[in-house]
Amino acid sequence: MATRNGYRALMRKETEMPKMKTKSGAKKRFKFTANGKIKTGQTGKRHRLISNSPARTRDLRGTAVLSHSETQRVKRWMPYG
Repeated sequence: MATRNGYRALMRKETEMPKMKTKSGAKKRFKFTANGKIKTGQTGKRHRLISNSPARTRDLRGTAVLSHSETQRVKRWMPYG
């Protein structure tokens, strides 16, 4: 027979919901801003940069902010973000 403290711990484990998992690929690629928007790295800045025009290089500065529909999808992947 279980002790009183062991019984409480056993009952608590049965009633708690399991934690939701975060997609490991999403946590490496996205960051949340203070307002709840999602930042991600800009594409096209890694290699083959000599063939880009100077205007294209300037346009690629900074980070990208996702659209509303993409934000909803990423928030599902990161429930505790």
